[in-house]
Amino acid sequence: MVAAEGRPGRRPGAPGRPLRTFGPARRSADASPAGWANVRSTYAALTNVLRVAHRPGYPAAVKTILVVDDERNIVELVRLYLEKEGFAVAVAADGEQALVQYERSDPDLVVLDLMLPKLDGFEVCRELRRRSDVPILMLTARSEDVDAIVGLELGADDYVTKPFNPRALVARVKAILRRADATAKGGRPIQVGDLRIDPRRRQVMVGDRQLELRAREFDLLVALARDPGVVLTRDALLEDVWGTDFPGETRTVDVHVAEVRKKLGADGPQVETVRGLGYRLVPPPRRPAEPGNSPTPD
Repeated sequence: MVAAEGRPGRRPGAPGRPLRTFGPARRSADASPAGWANVRSTYAALTNVLRVAHRPGYPAAVKTILVVDDERNIVELVRLYLEKEGFAVAVAADGEQALVQYERSDPDLVVLDLMLPKLDGFEVCRELRRRSDVPILMLTARSEDVDAIVGLELGADDYVTKPFNPRALVARVKAILRRADATAKGGRPIQVGDLRIDPRRRQVMVGDRQLELRAREFDLLVALARDPGVVLTRDALLEDVWGTDFPGETRTVDVHVAEVRKKLGADGPQVETVRGLGYRLVPPPRRPAEPGNSPTPD
């Protein structure tokens, strides 16, 4: 044990009274001065490991979730279930504190309530998206589609409405992180007309135009682009993109498809609705050869 001012076993202001120590550290200290040297070196080594492991960008084994909500009982409930599943949890009670905690904890995912004091969830989401592409799961008491769409347009990856089952929330968090990890591991580029998807870099181009897609939109477009022209049902897309343990409804697919369509624009392949079935990615028709550029027979 190392006390303040670097003096082992002493209380500040009481140099003659040793601190009580327990276990091997006490036996080593009582045995010889070399024992305290071992304790100090071990302490320094552990401190250095912790310092490195919490350095921003360092690939920690434990994923951190930032939970932002001004209702303390909800925060504690979500924290309990997330920690039970092995996540580290940081918390914030208002929008300004959320931005501070984001910089401190460098989370892998943010659970963000919409109705917050100081800065509301929409403003926090906009600012977080300006800083990074961290996955954002909106937590809101509003169930109207318009609020979900606004949140998605601002940069949220998904949303959950209150009241919610905490186990379902944890399942949603796991599904988002699993999909993000899976697509980050890479894959061959996908080409559909002028659309080019690079899974390794998570980059999407339509001609010379780069698309800014959220994590869930990217995964949805990849699922459709793997089999262009093939109809994928909403249930199939829900399972492929959100995971088998996703507790949501197929309406979530519709909301995300609408956003992908908007970002593909008129010059990209179109996501077509097949009534009663689902969606398919339709490549644009081939452009006719320009006059004078067609091959001539020998």
